[in-house]
Amino acid sequence: GLYVCVGIAPSKTLAKLANHCAKKNLHGSAGVCDFTTLTAAQITALLARIDVGEVWGVGRNINMRLNALGIQTVLDLRDADCDLIRARFSVVLERTVQELRGESCLALEEVAPDKQQIMCSRSFGQYVYRLADLSDAVTTYIGRAAEKLRAQDALAGSLMVYIRTNPFSEHESVKYQKALTVALPDPTADTRILVRWGVRLLKQMYRPGYAYQKAGVMLGEIRPRAMQQASLFSGAGNTRRAEQLMATMDRINARWGRGTMRVAAECREHPWQMKRGHMSSRYTTDWEGLPTVFAK
Repeated sequence: GLYVCVGIAPSKTLAKLANHCAKKNLHGSAGVCDFTTLTAAQITALLARIDVGEVWGVGRNINMRLNALGIQTVLDLRDADCDLIRARFSVVLERTVQELRGESCLALEEVAPDKQQIMCSRSFGQYVYRLADLSDAVTTYIGRAAEKLRAQDALAGSLMVYIRTNPFSEHESVKYQKALTVALPDPTADTRILVRWGVRLLKQMYRPGYAYQKAGVMLGEIRPRAMQQASLFSGAGNTRRAEQLMATMDRINARWGRGTMRVAAECREHPWQMKRGHMSSRYTTDWEGLPTVFAK
């Protein structure tokens, strides 16, 4: 029951517009819009019917500024003067105009680029009051974020931790939220080091008496492991042993399931874990999720 739409064109920006035409059925054929099979007059007629705000990269502010210049539709933007667009906006929007004319200016990303920030956060299934439960949640999130960090063979130079109460609760009159960031002495992907800093930040932020509803962590200043520059006081032997330990832990968890091997600060039972009563079945990845059929 899921609908799929396909857009085909000489450039990425035009392909996204072709996908928009397929989704809205603006060209008359359901599901697929191929600009390469349309005449120039047909493409012009389509672009004249689409608001300029539908163009990839044109946000609300740029849309308003374009409208002030009399550019209302995608056709108006395609036919706009490139020098004017570059002078009034940026070279990025000028490339968009060239893309709308069929000139491919944006390279195709066949491999997803590495993340510049890695965040892990969840809303709790029930309110959390104790520092120990908050610490357990933050430790778990750091472990998952560090696993993603090591998967892209990178190191983090900073760590941010935040906690908050429910901002929409009508029963809680006093709200509280706090976030702290620390610049790590040495970039690292070691879960143990990140956990120590995360718990230290959490203890500074925690205020008793509040009903906490969410916590999260973010790893920043991410750089490739090959670009690591150790400090004068860091030991190369300790670093290699830590890398081997983390690699072993990742292999064990990949084979036997997440959480099979973890730091001691993580609790196996999570009273704060989010509710998953309506989670979709996993027929293709979990034997327990296979449907059972009884034949009579």
